[in-house]
Amino acid sequence: MPRKKPIDLDLFRKTAKEHKRRMKRFLSKAEGFPTRRLQAITIEVEKQVWQEIDCLSCANCCKTMTPTFNLQDTKRIARFLGESVESFREKWLKKERSGDRDWINKKEPCQFLNLKDNKCSIYEVRPADCAGFPHLRKKLRDYVHVHKQNISHCPATYRFVELMMDQSPASFTAPAHI
Repeated sequence: MPRKKPIDLDLFRKTAKEHKRRMKRFLSKAEGFPTRRLQAITIEVEKQVWQEIDCLSCANCCKTMTPTFNLQDTKRIARFLGESVESFREKWLKKERSGDRDWINKKEPCQFLNLKDNKCSIYEVRPADCAGFPHLRKKLRDYVHVHKQNISHCPATYRFVELMMDQSPASFTAPAHI
């Protein structure tokens, strides 16, 4: 089993910038791969990613991105913090777009990130967007657009796409071992 190494964010950002175009092209092509085989490979690759990547050594997502807070998220978090939904929103959030129902953080890094240990102070009630991040378990085809964005922010997503690209082209068309 590969040993988890701390993430060197400077090196990651440089490497991600160098390979972003190639990875985005691959992800666009992946939308056309046979669904069953693609999903089987995705499951195996996702397992390998989590053997190598330690999110707590990174937290780049919390430092450079904002989750979307839906109504259920804001109610749950406000209750956890002992605040009203309105005061929670006023203090920490802004509307994503005018007329939209979702909210996002006013600033980055996330106000709930402890920068000393990269832990979330509301982890138990974090937004659904955070709980699902980086969405590697989802059907790849449905999350290609998300992965294209996240390869520059998330070493786990970057490694996921890198490992997917390492698969031989034949492995995407060969029958899955089910």
